[in-house]
Amino acid sequence: MANPLQFLQQVRSEAGKVTWPNRREVLLTTGMVLAMAALTAIFFSLVDWIIRLGVTQVIGS
Repeated sequence: MANPLQFLQQVRSEAGKVTWPNRREVLLTTGMVLAMAALTAIFFSLVDWIIRLGVTQVIGS
């Protein structure tokens, strides 16, 4: 086990190597995530509607 001070120094060193995204990249990826979530919601809503129509036809209600 390393001592706590050495561990914290290593953590700080590794954190310095991280390349953080700029504002444009964050906004672009956030927009893409929101768009994919919306498309997924629409897709599953349509699938649910189609399955409901099929079950209604089979049951006959």
